[in-house]
Amino acid sequence: MATEPAAAAATVPSLVDRYFTRWYKADVKGKPCEDHCILQHSNRICVITLAESHPVLQSGKTIKSISYQISTNCSRLQNKVSGKFKRGAQFLTELAPLCKIYCSDGEEYTVSSCVRGRLMEVNENILHKPSILQEKPSTEGYIAVVLPKFEESKSITEGLLTQKQYEEVVVKRTNATTAAS
Repeated sequence: MATEPAAAAATVPSLVDRYFTRWYKADVKGKPCEDHCILQHSNRICVITLAESHPVLQSGKTIKSISYQISTNCSRLQNKVSGKFKRGAQFLTELAPLCKIYCSDGEEYTVSSCVRGRLMEVNENILHKPSILQEKPSTEGYIAVVLPKFEESKSITEGLLTQKQYEEVVVKRTNATTAAS
């Protein structure tokens, strides 16, 4: 009897699993293993995070810094949203860069939005404590929140992979690297 509550607690889904649908974009912009995860809420808001197989989360890299400064004239930190119609939000395409992650080994990774929509917010907490991006990528370590247009909210997932499809891609990738070794 004492083990029943522990077994029941293990099957309770997390907050993210309960309220969000996970979608994945593998090899973003043709870069191998640079996978992103899009958490889509039932109200159509999308939270952009790194997928579990992204090199920043896999290889034990140390993040030196994160920058939302995309170009000299474009900073995602300057995004100011107000009102019911989200005035002032920056509009993003699927390939629009959200931030750049700089690692201590000199590697640089650009995180793209993967969905078309308005940028609602960026996670400024990862600027001050980049390690939460690696420790809690699906929760406190998210990159940004994007609101797709209502008309496009169903079609945004067309180019994305479900969790099962993504797991198959990762298994194929792992088998290919072990076969090459």
